[in-house]
Amino acid sequence: MKVTEIATKKDLMAEFQAERQKLAQLLAGLSEDQMVQPGVCEGWSVKDILAHVTVWEQMVLGWYRAGRRGENPKTPADDLKWSETPILNQRIYEQYRDTPLAEIRAQYETTHQAMIETVQTMSEEELFTPKFYAWTNTTLLFRYVWSSTGAHFNWARTEIRKWIKAQSAS
Repeated sequence: MKVTEIATKKDLMAEFQAERQKLAQLLAGLSEDQMVQPGVCEGWSVKDILAHVTVWEQMVLGWYRAGRRGENPKTPADDLKWSETPILNQRIYEQYRDTPLAEIRAQYETTHQAMIETVQTMSEEELFTPKFYAWTNTTLLFRYVWSSTGAHFNWARTEIRKWIKAQSAS
């Protein structure tokens, strides 16, 4: 299913869980040494990619919770525009690059569970109504959820698979 075909919360959850499962299957075949080896993507390791995905889920959860409180958080960061996400991604990398793999994996699991539980409480109206929350502007909330989950899991899997293929070829 393409993101443009996602029309219900059930669709959204099924699709991001399917992407998550595909990534989990790929990760299951990697050793801890492989997961911390740099060079997968932009010099990042698999661990760094997991940290990146985790932080983006955390940010979307934070924006959503702020919106529920009637706040209008600045996205993607207080001092950055969407066109500057590479700067934000670099900051995430620098903040978490020395964090142990076990800690990143624990945060990855805990954060995703929080995302599942939070999305389950969202209404169809919240997810699919333009400007339901001020912070979403013209982007539907479900697209923020999808971008931080399914789309990111797919991106991570693609980058890791390319790296594995390159490792096998050398």
